[in-house]
Amino acid sequence: MGIKGLQGFVERVCPDACRTVDLREMAQKHCIDRPDSPPVIVVDAMSCVRYWYTPESWVCGGQWREFLAVLEDFIKVFMAAGIKLVFFFDGVVESKKRDEWIKRRLQNNKDIARVFQFIKTHRKQPGREMFVMPSALPTFTRFALKSLGQETVCTLQEADFEVAVYGLQHNCIGILGQDSDYLIYNTCPYFSIGKLRLDRLVTVMYSREDLCRALGLSLTHLPLFACLLGNDVVPENLLEGFWHKCLVSSPHKNNSYNRRTSIFFAVANYISKVPQSYSSLKHLEDILPLGSDKTLLYRGVECYLLPGQQSPWIPPKVASCQMFSLQQETAMCQDKEVFQLAKEQHVQSENYTIFNILSKGEIECSNSLEDESDTEIPGQALIYRPARQHIYSILLESREGGAYSFVKEWFVFFGNPLKQPELIQPVQPIPGGTPNLKTLWFAKGPDVEKQRYSTFLACFHLHDGMEYLQGLEAPVAAFCCLLVYLMMQLAQVDSRGVHLGAVIVRGLSTLLMANSACGFPFRMDDLMPWQVFDGKLFQEKYQQSHRGCSLEELLEGNESLYTPFENLKSFICKACMAKKRTIHSRPRGNGFITGTPQREFNPRFQQIHRSSFVPPYHNQTRGFLWRNPQPQGREYRSCHPDRRRRFHVPSR
Repeated sequence: MGIKGLQGFVERVCPDACRTVDLREMAQKHCIDRPDSPPVIVVDAMSCVRYWYTPESWVCGGQWREFLAVLEDFIKVFMAAGIKLVFFFDGVVESKKRDEWIKRRLQNNKDIARVFQFIKTHRKQPGREMFVMPSALPTFTRFALKSLGQETVCTLQEADFEVAVYGLQHNCIGILGQDSDYLIYNTCPYFSIGKLRLDRLVTVMYSREDLCRALGLSLTHLPLFACLLGNDVVPENLLEGFWHKCLVSSPHKNNSYNRRTSIFFAVANYISKVPQSYSSLKHLEDILPLGSDKTLLYRGVECYLLPGQQSPWIPPKVASCQMFSLQQETAMCQDKEVFQLAKEQHVQSENYTIFNILSKGEIECSNSLEDESDTEIPGQALIYRPARQHIYSILLESREGGAYSFVKEWFVFFGNPLKQPELIQPVQPIPGGTPNLKTLWFAKGPDVEKQRYSTFLACFHLHDGMEYLQGLEAPVAAFCCLLVYLMMQLAQVDSRGVHLGAVIVRGLSTLLMANSACGFPFRMDDLMPWQVFDGKLFQEKYQQSHRGCSLEELLEGNESLYTPFENLKSFICKACMAKKRTIHSRPRGNGFITGTPQREFNPRFQQIHRSSFVPPYHNQTRGFLWRNPQPQGREYRSCHPDRRRRFHVPSR
């Protein structure tokens, strides 16, 4: 949610509402006032992610270890000040917000098209003013923060509402984010992530009280004020006529104001003269062109009320709280034990998208950095759809006669206008049926561990490769699954490296979904991009391979990598051949990334292996340890000092 232009209005026109604050001092004061509770800042992570991603390269697919180091440093600064952070991520798109979600996704498509046009014209990455987040960045940020020992919450409804509730109920010293709705909720103070100076732990706090004084309103006016300016519930296009009437009668006639600023003052002036009552709200609903839905204003005001709060604009209710209340009877999953575990894992950021499927049979995926004009590689949404269909069949029980309920997909890809969800039919990955979900999730023993692993592989058409893959390190095995799947899905791997990098990262999120559905045959940590993928390095190797560099150049003279590389290449090629999949390679030549320094190589290595590189797609003819430990005894250590230091290893 958010009110267009409100943040800028406060900063330009209401300077008294923008106070520079020292978060260390606020934390110290909190400790004096409340010695029994630590100072806590609740973080709207979704509005902070773009500020956290500071690595140099962003079009490449993501510099994940550098990004992980940024997050770790961010956390350390607050820890040193004695401040606990609690991170909230959007876990669902509510139906009432779907239209706004679609509008933003379609706008993002235009932004991404401009990025690719810039790359094709200038053969380099655009400046930060054109920044688009690397694909799946919010998804992996959630797991990154959890791996760093932070409390992360994946919401059951709109994140800003749950953030506001948490901040109020837990007496937090503030909310850190960049969403103007936090100026409307009557909750704890709102701090700007955009204005944060991490070195000094100083930022701007926006004051609701001072905003009200500047507008001539009270705090109880703010929810209606937000709705009459347009938000995710009340569309702006319904309000143009109302704004015109307000502007005509407004005493604030200042030619130095832009139109949006004048509208803010005019709307505030109008509602300041209206009695605060439900009948006044009904009158407004009658004069606005709301069409068939005359309850928009009512619902818009109600969405800003936190538990226990009332508003003079709507009738008092026994329960004004709009907290999540999905009933088991309305869910796709009717097994209470499975449903409850999925919900718990969802909230604790331990699974990926599973609860959305089991509860509503609906799933969405935002934009990826994909070139809509490149017809050689389909959108990642289409590439991974067969795998998702197998995952859906694992999660959803078939009805009598073997039929499944459809899953509604809201996936962004070129050519999809998002006017309605696509109805996707689950498909069994294993002939004869899939294992029972309760068995995969709750049973124990080596046979079940094997079944989890084989079911995971079956989602990617690799159940025949189990023996070989189990002999690899878990992150390598998982990434190998992804590469084989891509080789069988793509007839030609010859698109821009930027597009392909986005496809690979989205593939990792598909691995997360399959792993969650199959009862965690892998640790989630083994499927993270910082374990297996670096976008900048990928782009460099992509360019080298298309220039026809030798294998020794690609491996940078490291003899120890030659045998593992050949073994993996052999396995991938054999797996593709077994599926009668012929993959063609067409070298593209130099791409947009240039200026890579030349390296010295071991002459002996060059002499032994003097052959041109054959791309791996060329065809010539464990348990989720927040719950169940693996038999090998490997443990998940969120804050293990050795693991945390490992994140600073150079990307190469």
